Amino acid sequence: MPERELILGGQKSGKSRRAELGAAAWLALSATHRAVLVATAEAHDDEMRARIARHQADRGERVPGLATIEEPRALAETLAALSAPDTLVVVDCLTLWLTHLLMPMAGAPVDPREATDALLQSLRNARGPLILVGNEIGLGVIPMGREVRAFVDALGRLNQDVAAACDRVTLMAAGLPLTLKEPG
Repeated sequence: MPERELILGGQKSGKSRRAELGAAAWLALSATHRAVLVATAEAHDDEMRARIARHQADRGERVPGLATIEEPRALAETLAALSAPDTLVVVDCLTLWLTHLLMPMAGAPVDPREATDALLQSLRNARGPLILVGNEIGLGVIPMGREVRAFVDALGRLNQDVAAACDRVTLMAAGLPLTLKEPG
């Protein structure tokens, strides 16, 4: 298992399921291993509340030993607090985390550079394995709106920076993994 893996893909590509399989494999390696999922989603409407509840229930069935912590913004601090040699930390997902910074439901947008730098430092300092999940949205047409183009650009930069800091990068499509980067 690589120390740091980034799993990218489109919506419903299988990226979260792939991360869960990684957590299950980690937990199966040793009775002393722990796994924690850091969920970055926030429920602002009934559909999202139902979606989050469904994900929680499904995850509980597939990977019963996977604990969940909800943290939509303070990702670097959360990774630093949770990282340990016997603990796999799964982050699902970087895209929502960036969305909370750039398009908050309340308050002004935040420049993501400082938060991204702190996240990258947490990745470098991690004492245990990490799996990070994010969306790849740069494969389509260029969005018409300025704000959406800025978001796509920021997410592309975030994905590149995190990929550079990871040992393995996997692209998911139709539930199938394509390895973009291997350890070594």
